[in-house]
Amino acid sequence: MADQPTYDVANDLIDRIVGLKPGSRTYEVRHQREKVAVATQGSYDALFDASLDADISLTERLLVALYACRLTPAPELATHYSERLLAVGCDAALVEIADRGEPKDVADTRLAAMLQFTRTLIEDPVEGDKAALLALPAAGISTPAVVALSQLIAFLSYQVRLIAGLQAMKASEEAHA
Repeated sequence: MADQPTYDVANDLIDRIVGLKPGSRTYEVRHQREKVAVATQGSYDALFDASLDADISLTERLLVALYACRLTPAPELATHYSERLLAVGCDAALVEIADRGEPKDVADTRLAAMLQFTRTLIEDPVEGDKAALLALPAAGISTPAVVALSQLIAFLSYQVRLIAGLQAMKASEEAHA
């Protein structure tokens, strides 16, 4: 089994986005069960690893992430994903489309289907039914990619809610300081 990457608390994405620092009450609460923070960062690292072979490119995963963050909305996290997209050389027009939130503007039917599925699961998860799932293979998305996409969207929902909760806790902590 390959060695697992070491958790680097200084590069924890959630802590950076929320602005958590060691010694603050919110930071201490988040890290009380360190294995959860480690698992969250590990999931992020794995889902956005360029070498991940899930039939979905890193660019597609990042576009889905940006789109999901704009729909939610989670502006700080959306900025992070937008910056990552630009850093990997994504076409600025695609970044703009994901940022505006209009899958119908994407010429690539595969990516448009991924963004539409993301919208469905974020805005009306009850509609994420058999028909919504079958639209993905119809757009040329393999079964492993459908599974990976669903896992990615679930993780993004968790990540967005975790950040929102921690931001609320931090604001309360600062208001009562």
